[in-house]
Amino acid sequence: MNPSDRPRLASDELMRDFHSVLRRVLDEVPQGGGPRIVDVLSEHLGTEPHLLAVVTLPVQPHRLVDADIAMAELSSVDPEASIVGIAGDARHHMSLGDLVQHGMGLPVGQVDYDRMPTGPGKEDRRQVVTSGIRLFHFEGEPVAVRHLGMNPQFGRESGAIEVIARDRGVSDALIARAQELMDLRSVIRGRVVTFGTDPYGHGMAGITFVARPTVDAESVVLPDGVLDRVANHVIGMGEQRERLQAHGQHLKRGVLLYGPPGTGKTHTVRYLLSATPDTTAVLLSGGSLRFIHDAAKVARAHQPAIVVLEDCDLVAEDRSFGPGASPLLFEVLDALDGLDADADVAFVLTTNRVEDLEVALAQRPGRVDLAAEIPLPDGDGRRELLHLYGGHLFGSEAISAAAARAEGTTASFTKELVRRAVLAAAIADEPPADDHLGAALDELLSDSHRLTRSLLGVDAGEGGPDGAGPDGVGPDGFPRGFQQVHRHGRGGGFVAYAPGSGPARPV
Repeated sequence: MNPSDRPRLASDELMRDFHSVLRRVLDEVPQGGGPRIVDVLSEHLGTEPHLLAVVTLPVQPHRLVDADIAMAELSSVDPEASIVGIAGDARHHMSLGDLVQHGMGLPVGQVDYDRMPTGPGKEDRRQVVTSGIRLFHFEGEPVAVRHLGMNPQFGRESGAIEVIARDRGVSDALIARAQELMDLRSVIRGRVVTFGTDPYGHGMAGITFVARPTVDAESVVLPDGVLDRVANHVIGMGEQRERLQAHGQHLKRGVLLYGPPGTGKTHTVRYLLSATPDTTAVLLSGGSLRFIHDAAKVARAHQPAIVVLEDCDLVAEDRSFGPGASPLLFEVLDALDGLDADADVAFVLTTNRVEDLEVALAQRPGRVDLAAEIPLPDGDGRRELLHLYGGHLFGSEAISAAAARAEGTTASFTKELVRRAVLAAAIADEPPADDHLGAALDELLSDSHRLTRSLLGVDAGEGGPDGAGPDGVGPDGFPRGFQQVHRHGRGGGFVAYAPGSGPARPV
């Protein structure tokens, strides 16, 4: 015998002894008068379960509710369907494969449930099986299906559906049907969701449902034509999906909203979400952009869909996937490229620092096909914003005067200005009046509020009340390095082009 083989043989022998002892211990667990798992499964399946294959469907945290709904529907067809639990702490550690091989002495116990969200409302909850075995018939054959929920405390960052049947083909067919129902009955479809991180590790904790905004077009103050171009690209293209597909045109599209902070990019996104009530929307920002591939899968499975990627400049050089990895922004762009051309999915990217995205977009052309500037409001825009937020409180002359004085400020600044005026009136125990608006503007424009203005998106650079002006924007109104403008299709929006070596390429 080769001396180098001795440690391996000793290790194998030790493992066999361990399994033998473990099985004997589990077989001798006190039953407490209840049936054993082995007896229940054997009676239902008509054979020894440890002789059968286990087919597993991994379930990501955000799909656990969908999996529970799918399996409940599949089992409801059988009037004699039942569900049993597993006694003891071993249920937290053992898969169905472990149970049929090593844990058949365990007695039947309680079924574990967890209340999981199905929507943004407080009452939008469902009792989801997180540890239990469903026993029913599928296509005339007895099957056993184990629900296994996520449990980060025990190192399980996702759940699983495990199926065992006498015929492996039946198990495969059941898994395939469950996946179809998970997409068809999904609680995510038509909702607005965002992804959260797992506090116990680096994975995803699940989804958070967000109430769909209610924003009408009249409350979005942008330069003439900008909102229409963006809406036509995001919404109108989906409304014309059949005609576009009939002529061989792709539906996947990307929109970049760029401009200084506080000018209305997020508000524009809220309008898009409000105007598409039956569309699935996934919102990602900052670090959660690492879940872009999961978001793309959700969008593909729940079309029509919108994926919103806010503040993409924050991850332009983030290499969160480890040394040598591409910047996280490239992962975002790859996810855009990975969708099928006929996928009715719109990606909406926002950035305050377009120059940080320009190189990446130029290197990966074709992912984003419309760049729309959301600039600082001009005089008419500031007046319109003041009428929107405070027209019912202040006179037209006071609003016009305030709009003229607030040159170079943002929409966020205007909203805060009205709030400050109302607060000043409340402190004085008076109804809001024109004097309060003027006094609030004096305060916000004073040197002592320079930082406040910066936090409201008013730059201390060139062109505003303190030299404010949009950052990264060239004299033509497009991002620096973006030169040509081309109308995208009949009646469509404009597309910015970035120069490179050779012909200009669409961003």
